Amino acid sequence: MIDVDLSREQKEQLVAKLKRYFEDELDQDIGGFEAEFLLDFIGKELGAFYYNKGVSDAQLAVASKYSELTDLFFELEQTL
Repeated sequence: MIDVDLSREQKEQLVAKLKRYFEDELDQDIGGFEAEFLLDFIGKELGAFYYNKGVSDAQLAVASKYSELTDLFFELEQTL
């Protein structure tokens, strides 16, 4: 898997979300180091799944729009 190049600000935001999730949902306090380590693990081990799902969803959206565009072209045709 290709490493995701997050800005420092993006990484800090995601770490804060992980820490908040652990506090709110699991009643556990984790430190910034642990949350950052978990974020790296999730990115490396699960990131490809979410990336591929996004690519697949984008392909479906483009195919749908292409189909609509093709229909519009047929509507523009003149009768002979």
